[in-house]
Amino acid sequence: MRNNRILIWIMAVIAAAPLWAQTPVESEINCPTDTIDGEIVYKYEVEKGIGLYRVGVNFNVPQSEIIRMNPQLKQRGLHFGETILIPSGRRVVRQTEAVVVKTEVRDLPPQPTPVIVEQKETPIVADKTPANADTLPLAIDTILTIDTLPLPEKQVIELALMLPFESQQIKRSTNAEKMLEFYQGALLALHELQNDSTIYRLRVYDTERSERRVNALCDSTLLDSVRGILGLVYPIQIERMTSWATIHNVPLLIPFSNDLELNGHPQLMQFNATDRQEADSLCRWLQTKDLHYVAVEVREADMTSSIRTLRRQMRANGISYTGLALRDLMADSAAYALSKEKENLIILHSDRYQHVRPLIPHLEMLQAAGYRIRIVSQYSWQKEQIRLPQVYTSMFNSNSDTDAYEAEWKHYFVNEHVSVTPRYDQLGYDLMKMLVAYLHGQTAYNGLQSDIKFVRTGENGGWQNSHVTVITRE
Repeated sequence: MRNNRILIWIMAVIAAAPLWAQTPVESEINCPTDTIDGEIVYKYEVEKGIGLYRVGVNFNVPQSEIIRMNPQLKQRGLHFGETILIPSGRRVVRQTEAVVVKTEVRDLPPQPTPVIVEQKETPIVADKTPANADTLPLAIDTILTIDTLPLPEKQVIELALMLPFESQQIKRSTNAEKMLEFYQGALLALHELQNDSTIYRLRVYDTERSERRVNALCDSTLLDSVRGILGLVYPIQIERMTSWATIHNVPLLIPFSNDLELNGHPQLMQFNATDRQEADSLCRWLQTKDLHYVAVEVREADMTSSIRTLRRQMRANGISYTGLALRDLMADSAAYALSKEKENLIILHSDRYQHVRPLIPHLEMLQAAGYRIRIVSQYSWQKEQIRLPQVYTSMFNSNSDTDAYEAEWKHYFVNEHVSVTPRYDQLGYDLMKMLVAYLHGQTAYNGLQSDIKFVRTGENGGWQNSHVTVITRE
């Protein structure tokens, strides 16, 4: 199982190669150079406040390569003012010697010309989980490969997926594994979408946290033939790519961020509900219930914007609530704020379960004392087995039959899912299907995990998913 996970990571690294395999333009780097054992290196004087990760991003060089040239960094890290060597990826070539080709994954040779199989016209997905690394395809900018050249009557649509896979990092975060699952679901969606008249090709880029990588993509010709883009996580990357998408009239579907600036960006598509959408949906639900609402009061700085928005909308809709001091809840003296006659709906200050975990035993004690308690929580709580009923707003509410999808997943990837809820692979599957549907003139999609309905925001605004409902869990 571990080997399968490693091989899938190698596939993501290969997919991300086009962007980070590029060496920096000489004119952009104002560092002196030297030659060591025939390899050209930059002599970089460490700036104040910069770390090894940022140096690697700035020079487009993996941290392991920098440590190879400067082994002292492995133990102590960077020191301000010291000079370190940065490999440039180039060598001095004498007339009598051949160019040395590196054997790292990021310097794979170009993909060979596809073999034409005349009796086959149906495109297939690249090798799913190969038995060993030698069987990996050599494609450096596309994971979805075609085993036939497109016939004249076939339409080829190129799409791009941009996510922080952290392929250069020695130690990757859990978030990076979720991004990989998202990518795998998107890959399965494109596999299903291939047909006799249209071929879909996918370019995959590892954006990490780097604004420079996104700028390089926008300034290059790599995206010239791309018809739609799915991905991007960090605001500064989204802002840059949004400008490119608006200029080039290419739809950009953002999977995770919310409250984007959609005005003036008609090609921007926001999947996540805004705080206002979620609050309005919950208020409509509350107006149909006879509940005693209790807000756990904390310092304003500690409150998420979604909680503040919900309280503001509740006041606007005439829904009153009782304030409960956090210290009283922790000291088990919260009974004065609760009702014995009605069910108490309690909203806490954080959408992160690890922040709320210490409060749960106190609420369970109140429930054992005879108080009926339900919690307003974020969707991420659903995977936690707490013994209290929950209410949450979510777009992940579809009850579609996923048996066929799970069988397809097992056939191609043969590995366990990283996430429980929400399933990032199913989200990637749904959003890739939605992006393709939008390219064909549709604005709604009934997916595995999420029903999606996009509406235009204003005359010259982008698109926003309006499908938000309240879900209760006993």
